[in-house]
Amino acid sequence: MRVLGVDVGRRRIGLAVSDPSGLLARPLVTLEVSRADAVQRVVSEVERLMTESDGLAAIVVGVPRRLDGTASEETAVVRQFIERLQSRVTLPIHTEDERLSSREAESRLAVRERDWKKRKAQLDAAAAAVILQDFLDRQAR
Repeated sequence: MRVLGVDVGRRRIGLAVSDPSGLLARPLVTLEVSRADAVQRVVSEVERLMTESDGLAAIVVGVPRRLDGTASEETAVVRQFIERLQSRVTLPIHTEDERLSSREAESRLAVRERDWKKRKAQLDAAAAAVILQDFLDRQAR
């Protein structure tokens, strides 16, 4: 079964999904959200993915931290998002350190897309894929 990766931001949420074997992550979609509808938009995607033949087994949410590992202002925002999401879905929710995931996603996108505007539109979903792939790699060990 597949796993959903989530990169939470104040205006955009990136989603990524694994293959059915749980080995490879790929960007899925970037959702434009407001604080009021962020959880509902993700819940709608979860419900949609669960109806597909490959289903969905779990969710992985990236938790932001400073480079030294301490919590940032965004850490509390993401933790609240996770609590609200957990109250709406029955799937297990795991967390993954997301330090430097956006930077890694940007460098990967820059290799194949030179136009910054096109890269920016894909960045959040690509960051979710980096977060999800890190989680999947740790699970495979």
